[in-house]
Amino acid sequence: MTENAARPSVLFVCVHNAGRSQMAAGFLAHLSGGAVEVRSAGSMPADQINPTAVEAMLEVGVDIRDQQPKVLTTDAVQASDVVITMGCGDVCPIFPGKRYEDWSLDDPAGQGLDPVRVIRDEIRGRITELLEQLGVPATP
Repeated sequence: MTENAARPSVLFVCVHNAGRSQMAAGFLAHLSGGAVEVRSAGSMPADQINPTAVEAMLEVGVDIRDQQPKVLTTDAVQASDVVITMGCGDVCPIFPGKRYEDWSLDDPAGQGLDPVRVIRDEIRGRITELLEQLGVPATP
């Protein structure tokens, strides 16, 4: 954890910050009950969040409609304890002392609801594992 943070912080990064990283951030915020500081960003942010990702998340009670794609900044990486990339690892700045992971996940862009549900469920499983690793109990 960062020196002045009372809770762990996680940054999810994908190219457009419109699907995978937004779903991951939504799950982590929801399942951690606020015990984890959550950020997401993209190397080339889209204009809006993928509506199919929003719909898939609403099906499981996680509302990400109020989120907007954000540009990846050096400050966001420096302020995070864990940085999880989803297809843009080569453009994410690397800083000593940070934990980095790359999650190989299909991109939901242009996909129908059924394939996005599969991606969503895989992300949820990884978030549950991440919470265990961080020592944060998942809320029901």
